[in-house]
Amino acid sequence: MTWLIEFDDAAAKELRKLDKQAQSDILKYLRERIATDEDPRRFGKTLSRNLAGLWRYRIRDYRLVCNIEDDRLVVLVLRAAYRRDVYE
Repeated sequence: MTWLIEFDDAAAKELRKLDKQAQSDILKYLRERIATDEDPRRFGKTLSRNLAGLWRYRIRDYRLVCNIEDDRLVVLVLRAAYRRDVYE
């Protein structure tokens, strides 16, 4: 089972602002771990409070905030930023 990775427009813009190495690491992580696994929740952690229902993935010092859509087999990336700034 493969999952489709989609980026929200804001998340794609945030990703383009990161340095080239961080972009490469994030895309590799999504392509090799999340997209090819049966359950993408295995690698992430659930968020709480105002972000309840969303999932967080940690790649080095960066975080991805994602929505997992089981019915469509899609992981929608909503935020991609440095760990200090991602939850603002």
